[in-house]
Amino acid sequence: MNKSTISKFLISAVALVAISSPAFAEDEQARRAILELRAQLKHSEAMRNELSNQIVRLQEDIRKLRGQVEVLSNSVRKQNISSGGPNDVTAPTQVGDPVEQNAYDTALDLFRQGNYDASATALANFSATYPNSVLVPSALFYEGGSRYATKDFKGSINTLTKMVNTYPNNPQAGDALLVIAGNHYELKNLDEYKNTLNRIIKEYPGTPAADTAKERLNMN
Repeated sequence: MNKSTISKFLISAVALVAISSPAFAEDEQARRAILELRAQLKHSEAMRNELSNQIVRLQEDIRKLRGQVEVLSNSVRKQNISSGGPNDVTAPTQVGDPVEQNAYDTALDLFRQGNYDASATALANFSATYPNSVLVPSALFYEGGSRYATKDFKGSINTLTKMVNTYPNNPQAGDALLVIAGNHYELKNLDEYKNTLNRIIKEYPGTPAADTAKERLNMN
């Protein structure tokens, strides 16, 4: 190949590069744009999935919270029936000391009204003032429920654990453990949550609390 031929070849090659370079650049830009678009779509899909998961978790939390409220409401109704509530035609059962009875009734009324901060304080004061009262187990139960409602989950666990350990044969003990389980769930202590539900089934078989515990274990 002589110099003239080589020269013509180089000129042609340079010309080809000059012609193809803009097209190559455009192709590269298009490729990058496509990759960026794909990345954006992937990110958007991930965000949608995360949002969907958050909604599912929120719905589950609401369902469990409603379950705890139902437990507490049922216990209040039981208390009304056993002590003669406002819709009962019989006179309310009274303890020996009318001042003691009034202190308990006033504290429980705060709970019924949904004034949970005040009821937690009033019920704690009642238990401290009348430690030997037959109403202390119920006072501890509703104090624990009040603390759960105000999101004082650790305080609720402590109060209800004291109630269950001191009065394990109380009719509200199984329900108290259900609320304890709810507190552990809120605190993300899932092992303790399941252990508490299993404890209810073992120690309080055949009770509504045990039935509820089984249902919740089957949901997880």
